[in-house]
Amino acid sequence: MASAPLGKTAAADARIPAGHPFAAHLRRAASLGGAAAHRGWTEADGPLPSLYISHGAPMLFEMTEWMTQLHDWARALPRPNGVVIVSAHWESAPLSVSSTQATELVYDFGGFHPMYYRMRYDTPSAERLAHAVAGLMPDTEPVHEHRGRGLDHGAWVPLKIMYPEADIPVLQLSMPTHDPDRLMDLGRRLRTLRESGVLVIGSGYMTHGLPFVDWNRPDAVPGWSADFDTWAAEALGRGDVDTLAAFRDRAPGMPYAHPTVEHFTPLFVTLGAATDPAAPPISVIDGYSIGLAKRSLQAA
Repeated sequence: MASAPLGKTAAADARIPAGHPFAAHLRRAASLGGAAAHRGWTEADGPLPSLYISHGAPMLFEMTEWMTQLHDWARALPRPNGVVIVSAHWESAPLSVSSTQATELVYDFGGFHPMYYRMRYDTPSAERLAHAVAGLMPDTEPVHEHRGRGLDHGAWVPLKIMYPEADIPVLQLSMPTHDPDRLMDLGRRLRTLRESGVLVIGSGYMTHGLPFVDWNRPDAVPGWSADFDTWAAEALGRGDVDTLAAFRDRAPGMPYAHPTVEHFTPLFVTLGAATDPAAPPISVIDGYSIGLAKRSLQAA
């Protein structure tokens, strides 16, 4: 009896060399799923948390520990009904959404192995999510769907690791501003989605000073990166949103930690979507990769 044909995502994954770290990650994920199905969200769970994820680049697919941390985090939460994600890599106003149908991914990176440009993440239709998001926006802010735009790597790289089956609808929102107050307001508008089992994610990188990384010592943690990460962790621990919002002027390590700010500002969508933005979130992942702080957190 012939086996059923693989979906496009699984077929692309099957071509990854068996010895590659991501192939091992997929085998581990499949084993965990076979041993115990990932329990889906129910109303009894209450609202899902909002997340801020430091997403890395395609090289994240070669980092076993980090992939395991992300996948274990996803498994520790109920399986969401959908994901709405704001990534550092789509800065566009007015507010827009990605295609609601499976569309070619955005391979917005260069210099990596050809296999990363063949990866797929064909998720189910996000049309219902798009209607829900549009309904949360004021009449003066219509939401435009870019039907030809798929997910960029700030969205599909971490989600492919967290939910490799590609069976959850995903909708990406553009980041229309870097103003913390306006991003907090956007998060607040998305807050009610959590009550229906939708995971709201801001995807960036806690420090992102790539021009200042010492590539001869990739394991070294620069002072500007450690100082900024410590400052942010302490402000988050106090629930001090005002201090975080003034990061350009108050944070140590600036502007080296963020020579451009798009990898930090998705944090304010995450905090705005929280039930209480001033309640200290939980740091689920911390530490450093190539000297950059990969702190990732969830807010209730």
